[in-house]
Amino acid sequence: MKSTYIYLLLYVFLTTGILTNAVDPITTTVVVGLGATLGRTVWNYLRESCIPKWVNYNAKGLEADLESKLFGQHIASRIILKAVSGFMSNENPKKPLVLSLHGWTGTGKNFVSELIAENIFKEGMDSKYVHVFTSELHFPHSSQSDTYKTQLQQWIKGNVSECGRSMFIFDEMDKMHPGLIDSIKPYLDYYDKLDGVSYRKAIFIFLSNAGGESIVDIALDFWKAGRSREEIELRDLETVLSLSVFNNKKSGLWHTSLIDKNLVDFFVPFLPLEYHHVVQCAMNEMKVRGHEPDLNVADEVARDLVFFPKSERVFAVKGCKTIQSKLDYYT
Repeated sequence: MKSTYIYLLLYVFLTTGILTNAVDPITTTVVVGLGATLGRTVWNYLRESCIPKWVNYNAKGLEADLESKLFGQHIASRIILKAVSGFMSNENPKKPLVLSLHGWTGTGKNFVSELIAENIFKEGMDSKYVHVFTSELHFPHSSQSDTYKTQLQQWIKGNVSECGRSMFIFDEMDKMHPGLIDSIKPYLDYYDKLDGVSYRKAIFIFLSNAGGESIVDIALDFWKAGRSREEIELRDLETVLSLSVFNNKKSGLWHTSLIDKNLVDFFVPFLPLEYHHVVQCAMNEMKVRGHEPDLNVADEVARDLVFFPKSERVFAVKGCKTIQSKLDYYT
């Protein structure tokens, strides 16, 4: 298929060259302009561009992925699907979509970010319109905070200028220097344009372990009361979670104006995973690898993990994070 369009591109240029030698100057200008336009169209078709061929939301795809690949997260699945679908279907949003994902390690925060990207961008996480920042890698030194702020603003402005549907993922927010994330507040606010650039169609996702303890405490309370985890609702967690994050001095969201000014659209809690969720993760990973899912192997992997509390072994301390490496050992 690609070779066909390459030949078409060559044809456009060659034909343009032949025609310009055969017609008068005015016609030549028109033909050259037409050739350039056609060439640009073909080029955009072959190379990732900010057009529907490359950036096109698949709501049913995201729904299916959340149902079949994300385990134990009924609250997060529901919020993510509604928030992203509602935002992407709005051709004129008032502000960017801002999601803050919280929970223990291995509960699915990074994975959900990948699912969102894969169902918006044809290239998924490899898209040039998906940008991932990791605190310890990109912002390691507190003494250079002012420099980071300037660089971050320039990076976001430059990339949104190229594609309004850009996605920015900030990982390890609990390790980010307080105050740094406030530098992007104007881009998340209710502005039509800033210096000629509209940020209203962009997506910002914050990933953090901060607030995880509060989520675990509530999940454990439900378990001790003999109640199903599916009974836990967003209202049971949202206020406690936002306050916990806002007041966590070790978090990049500590006393941030993003929370104070209500610019975070959704605080999304990720519940700690139980034994059967880990088994599901292992079964799914075997399927992804092209192997026949083996319940016995998945059970061995799950038994090898550390659970909390120690006596009851209710929640997997690292969730599904180490499943891949464990499977390498057991298969």
